[in-house]
Amino acid sequence: MDQRKQQVLQAIVALYTNDGEPIGSQLLSEYMNLAVSTATLRNEMAALTKLGLLEQPHTSAGRIPSGAGYRYYIDHLMDSSSLMPAQARRIEAEFESFDYDPPKLVQQAAHALAKYTGLMVAATTPRSEDIRIVHFQITQVGRSAAAVLAVTSAGGVLTRVAHTPGQLTEEQLRMASPLINRALAFLTTADLNPVILKGLELAFGEEASLLMPLAKAAVTLLLEAGKAVTAVEGIQNLLRYPETEGHLRELLDLGSDPARLARWVVPTTDRLTVSMGGIQSIGEEIDLPDGLSVISKGYLAGGGQRGGIALIGPVRIPYRELAPVLEYYASLLGRAMSGVGSA
Repeated sequence: MDQRKQQVLQAIVALYTNDGEPIGSQLLSEYMNLAVSTATLRNEMAALTKLGLLEQPHTSAGRIPSGAGYRYYIDHLMDSSSLMPAQARRIEAEFESFDYDPPKLVQQAAHALAKYTGLMVAATTPRSEDIRIVHFQITQVGRSAAAVLAVTSAGGVLTRVAHTPGQLTEEQLRMASPLINRALAFLTTADLNPVILKGLELAFGEEASLLMPLAKAAVTLLLEAGKAVTAVEGIQNLLRYPETEGHLRELLDLGSDPARLARWVVPTTDRLTVSMGGIQSIGEEIDLPDGLSVISKGYLAGGGQRGGIALIGPVRIPYRELAPVLEYYASLLGRAMSGVGSA
């Protein structure tokens, strides 16, 4: 890979990103503006094809980058890019309007990034076995129903409605709230055991049959607190790319497979990670269909908890332009999840 071959590969990646059409030597010559003939460029393209970095879709067509070609481009040729100040201000302004409850925050961030990039976006809240409920609050929402609210140590708010076998009174709710907080606040899921619920049942006394549904709702919230919530937005954007049409059903099914989606979204390293279907990714192993690419960036929230955000699209997406945008979104998510804010 001498300098000219690298320049040819870099140019073909840029041109193919624009419209997805194979690149011929004449167009390549005009784009590169080099003092070399089209015949020389055809020789270089043929050499890159032998190296496995370009492909020729049809006998008489031009060339397109192969998966290995993209891998080489990303690892060796893609120069770093940074956000323009106006771009950063626009993204920060969006974050200021977001709800900082973690599940709502990742949903809004994924929606905004999908709109900004025209790609599919997935984002997760942090997952941690150490997340605790720091406070439970109970509010009556009906004659025999109450909303149990839980504030987590990560700054989130979870809610669950409990239905009781009889009518609740304000006095009963005032009694239940401190007892539930005393028994369940600041516990981890590993601390839960049947003895705790039995103790609450005894503490409720004669009101136990009426108030135990509230306690069980609080336990359910504690179990849910450490689970990552994943938001997926912009799958309709992939209809613009012919090469992704065959994967739309599989991508839709990701919503019901959070473990697989988490492997796509949260990289195991701190650096920006690019994974491509059919091509081994540096430092990452994910089961990605051929023709798809995932650019992912992790973020750290309070207490060392880790989440992530990822762009999902065809292999020919403009990596250089999108990488700094994704990194900035991840940075702002980490600040917001840590209670620092977006600025």
